[in-house]
Amino acid sequence: MPSSSPSFDRQTNQQVEDEKELDRTETPKDMVTTHSWWWKYKQMLREPMAEFFGVMILIIFGNGVDCQVVLSGNPGVAASPKGLPFYKLGMGCWLDPILSSISSALTLFLGTAMGVWVSLGISGGHINPAVTLAFATWRGFPWKKVPAYIFAQLMGGLVGAAIVYANYFHAIDIFEGGRGVRTLQTASLFSTYAMDYMTHVSCFFSEFLATAVLLILVLAMIDAKNSPPPTGLFPLTLFLLILGIGAALGMETGYALNPARDLGPRLLTSMVGYGKAVYTFRK
Repeated sequence: MPSSSPSFDRQTNQQVEDEKELDRTETPKDMVTTHSWWWKYKQMLREPMAEFFGVMILIIFGNGVDCQVVLSGNPGVAASPKGLPFYKLGMGCWLDPILSSISSALTLFLGTAMGVWVSLGISGGHINPAVTLAFATWRGFPWKKVPAYIFAQLMGGLVGAAIVYANYFHAIDIFEGGRGVRTLQTASLFSTYAMDYMTHVSCFFSEFLATAVLLILVLAMIDAKNSPPPTGLFPLTLFLLILGIGAALGMETGYALNPARDLGPRLLTSMVGYGKAVYTFRK
């Protein structure tokens, strides 16, 4: 039997390989990809829900630590003040107020980092209407997504505050001196309240300045041409950024920096018994 020529063998092998490639890539014409009725809505809600949960996490950490540190100062709530593990000196030590402030600040900054981590891979980790508006203005974020993002962020703030309020409901009753008694003394655990000597213009300028610093540095950190942080470390750099802003500019107004972080919980407090005082306290 005569042997086949090398060129014929090569041609045959090539045909076999082509057929295998065709088998791998060819899709039957009658094959149609189908999705459940919920799939379309899930895709629409995916990014706003990431923002919702990101802000909710931020508020649970931020409002939660404020409630724990302040409410535990009442002997009827806890035998000794509570905070981070190092906040254990007690007995009227002069360091207690300092450590209490550090405990609250660090946990708020940690909550910000965790909120960004929850949402970063899905929605971009804005968790702040000011950031969303800045990205839409200067970074090409679609304006059509802005309303859904901001609404989700506000609702995340409201729900996060509601969870913390439900958790500390009885402690607030004891701290306020009676069931259902609600004053600005505990409303300040959920939203920011400026110093009494601050005018409306001064409050606006303080918040504008702090928020501008935040946005300038966030935009710088995500600029590929400007030595951005390594992949996955953006929440950590944001943690350090807000830590610095709080240390430098946080005293006078409480450095909300984030309308969702302040307005969401403020809406909640006005709904659960604090009334309109949370909006008119400066009058």
